[in-house]
Amino acid sequence: MDDNLTTDLLANLCIVANQTTAKREEVRVWSMSGVERVTFPDGCTRIFKYAKRPFDSEDQALRLAGTLGIPAPKVYHSVRIEGWLGMLLEDLGTPVREADDLDGAAAAVVLHRTRTAGALPVLHEEGLRALPSRALDHLDQLRKADRWPDTGDIEQALDQIARAADARAQGTTLAPFGWVHSEFHPTSLHIGRRGWRLLDFARAFTGPGLLDLASWHGTLDDPDPVRLRVFLESYVTEGGTPDVLAERGGLPAEKWALGWHRMWVVEWFMEQSIRWINDPATDPTYIKVVRRHLSDVLQLLEV
Repeated sequence: MDDNLTTDLLANLCIVANQTTAKREEVRVWSMSGVERVTFPDGCTRIFKYAKRPFDSEDQALRLAGTLGIPAPKVYHSVRIEGWLGMLLEDLGTPVREADDLDGAAAAVVLHRTRTAGALPVLHEEGLRALPSRALDHLDQLRKADRWPDTGDIEQALDQIARAADARAQGTTLAPFGWVHSEFHPTSLHIGRRGWRLLDFARAFTGPGLLDLASWHGTLDDPDPVRLRVFLESYVTEGGTPDVLAERGGLPAEKWALGWHRMWVVEWFMEQSIRWINDPATDPTYIKVVRRHLSDVLQLLEV
């Protein structure tokens, strides 16, 4: 993380916000983004969030979400410098509690009911079934760079999934199909004194809402179709479409969702490895994660 660049981003934001300076307090920092709470001389506080490409259009997604009635933090100002985005956001304060499964189901219902937005990228059935082929392209680029040796098992798994993708991707556009948050986890749902807000819209797109529901419990533990089925049923109870329980691609909804979500994660990790992170030192970690998720995909999508 470039401290000089984040300082420049904040300085530019202070100018457009008509503020002279700000006291900074780190909240959380990742490899490609960070969040700070800033306090201005008049005592006003804002959240300063910064991120590099490809996360540099979140301000647009957040503004769009607000326009369409999705509960999300307000964007006061945003600036861009050298492929980096800086934003001053509404300070929602400290959460009163952590989000639970019922909170997640209710929030997902609101999100998925929202009118689709033409400005968002779209993941139709064609895009979903192309994921394993895209991952194979990333693997080819990595190998051309003399990286990811001894990964024949990864290539074989991706080939198997690619051959089954046409059949297994069927049902992609069944409801709920629309807004997909794509980082839908309990940590992205802020429960405050004035209700809830969805955070982290950097990778929002239009697509199958089941990918959001499959992401809620995270990817650190083994996928649990039974647990997801219960979550899907809660989603229906909270007012979501019963079609969320319909079979897709010859599979129960929960297995379809978990399998394709893991495949979506695999493609994203491999793209990060060759394009956005592009650091050979991270290869062992990425290879390990990709192998684990591909094993899950093969089992869940029954290929």
